[in-house]
Amino acid sequence: MNTVTAESHVTIQPSILYFGTPVVLLSTENPDGTFNLAPMSSAWALGNVIVLGLGADGQSAQNLMSRPDVAINLPAPHQWEAVERLAPLTGRHPVPASKPAGCHYEPDKFGAAGLRPEPSEAVRPPRVAECPIQFEARAERVTLDVSGSFVIAEAVVERVHADPRIVVPGTQYVDPGAWSPLIYNFRHYFGLGAELGHSYRSQTPR
Repeated sequence: MNTVTAESHVTIQPSILYFGTPVVLLSTENPDGTFNLAPMSSAWALGNVIVLGLGADGQSAQNLMSRPDVAINLPAPHQWEAVERLAPLTGRHPVPASKPAGCHYEPDKFGAAGLRPEPSEAVRPPRVAECPIQFEARAERVTLDVSGSFVIAEAVVERVHADPRIVVPGTQYVDPGAWSPLIYNFRHYFGLGAELGHSYRSQTPR
């Protein structure tokens, strides 16, 4: 077995630090009552709270500051092209100067991505019908990060929806062998490989 030592590392300055995080599609409500759909890759769970990291100038962040309802949708790896169709789009008009070159305004994000809105049960923004896992949530706290460039939203999950094909039959458990998130790995899309093992805390029937 090869051992990595301190001498084998090099110091680098990557432009981004997306070291392998799940892709999420956020559905939020615009001021005029329409809905915005945006991809993001800074999301993680603490119990029933999903922590979201968003660009402060984006429409999603602006929406959550005044309308806390949100649908948090997790696409599967094969849906990466739909996610990428959303990448150069923004729901803000005019387009903020902070957006990367090539970004343009699109009011119908669902249509542009080729995805279907599905009515939510507990919040106003619709879910993404094609996504295997969907959370309905409310952003209970929305704050700026230490740099002032990003918004951190803490969203309490009210309801969870899952494709029955990824649920262990007769249980409330997602089958990790049947579900794979879409992973954003240094701006490249990946799925998971074969299972290597499981935590001693796992309660999923095997």
